[in-house]
Amino acid sequence: MPMESRRFEVEPGRSLAYTHWGDPANPRTLICVHGLTRNGRDFDHLARAVEADYRIVCPDVAGRGDSDWLEDKDAYGFDLYCRDVLALIGHLGVGTLDWLGTSMGGIIGMMLAARPDGPVGRLILNDVGAFIPAVALERIAGYVGGDPAFIDRDEAEARFREVLAPFGPLTDAQWDHMVEHGVEERGGALRLRYDPAIARPFESGEIVDVDLWPLWDAVACPVLVLRGSESDLLRAETVAEMKTRGPGAALGVESVEIPSTGHAPTLMDPAQIAAVRDWLLWS
Repeated sequence: MPMESRRFEVEPGRSLAYTHWGDPANPRTLICVHGLTRNGRDFDHLARAVEADYRIVCPDVAGRGDSDWLEDKDAYGFDLYCRDVLALIGHLGVGTLDWLGTSMGGIIGMMLAARPDGPVGRLILNDVGAFIPAVALERIAGYVGGDPAFIDRDEAEARFREVLAPFGPLTDAQWDHMVEHGVEERGGALRLRYDPAIARPFESGEIVDVDLWPLWDAVACPVLVLRGSESDLLRAETVAEMKTRGPGAALGVESVEIPSTGHAPTLMDPAQIAAVRDWLLWS
């Protein structure tokens, strides 16, 4: 079935947008959630590759893409993101599902998978894990939250290629896809498709290492960890330790390292897509 752009009212006066792929009657559901400044269209390539086997739902987290911006700018954070996704899951009428999360989306997935009554049956973490170094967060804080204006698509693409260089080698067509769904006309210029206020959590104090080990130790489902070989956010030693501790380790924690890539793999490359698809269908 063709991709559909949908939205629903997550609370009175505020809507969440998402793309829907595959047969809505398929009992196997995969929810894909993007990174901090991105949106659900990042998963278009992967969704096309698995839609024959899965119902795939890719939301735009609040303040990103086509989802509404928050009136209370201080509300941007994981508590709200988790509530929104749980509301989306209820809206879809889904019980147990598989989850793929890039960076921020992976943290949301861990939070839901750690709940005793959580909906996540299997979890894919794309370049995020149980420990996040401050140095990576400082790099991200250096570009998130601004509201740059671009005179045309070429200028926007140049900015994307510079700031998102850690995403790894992309084709011109893949960069074009990133830009097409990453900017919009607003205020008489092309601007990034997110509310600059999503940076508020970075402005609340000193940036420090984030220890998510207590959260990881509550995740009780099979997990696939994708890591960019040059990632500054997910260290190789973190992945190694994740394989040995917590209830998930007994159920199976597998990892795949993506060469020549930092934070985070885009999941547009056929080899990256194959790693995800094979794990979903054959693990």
